[in-house]
Amino acid sequence: MSRVGKMPIKILQGVKVEIKDSVVKVEGPKGKLSHQVPRGVNVKVEAGSVVVTRDESISTQAAALHGLTRTLIHNMVHGAHTGFTKELDIVGVGYRAAVKGSTLSMTLGYSHPVDYVLPTGITAKVENNTHIVLTGADKMLVGMVAAKIRSFKEPEPYQGKGIKYSDEHIIRKQGKAAGAK
Repeated sequence: MSRVGKMPIKILQGVKVEIKDSVVKVEGPKGKLSHQVPRGVNVKVEAGSVVVTRDESISTQAAALHGLTRTLIHNMVHGAHTGFTKELDIVGVGYRAAVKGSTLSMTLGYSHPVDYVLPTGITAKVENNTHIVLTGADKMLVGMVAAKIRSFKEPEPYQGKGIKYSDEHIIRKQGKAAGAK
């Protein structure tokens, strides 16, 4: 039995959880999320919490998905209540970003600006032209958008130029030694 899967998920204030036809729907102040429960895993709402169990008779795949399903539902409840954020920093002379509606426009040293249309459910805020804050209810979508934005100009190891996560540490390499004999 999964240690993570056995823990009940407390339903937070203002969040509604509905289970219908093996689809869990969570609705809260930050948004609506849904998840298809895999075969062999059962989800029930009991006394203000969500309990995830599995059928012992099915397969080992249900055992493998037990803890994962519980964690995904927990992330949905947390995301619908408070949301998730990812922060990115742009490092480099002349590198900057701006938000225009639902489009993030970035100048990253290319001959053209890079425009990225944010998916629905994700909002971006730019502070000081170089600090991007992404927020949304879906943890996986926020992470994927942050990774996509980072991929436009990954930080390089010599000067550290590029887009990096705020909590990321770039390991620097030493450049060429000039005139060493």
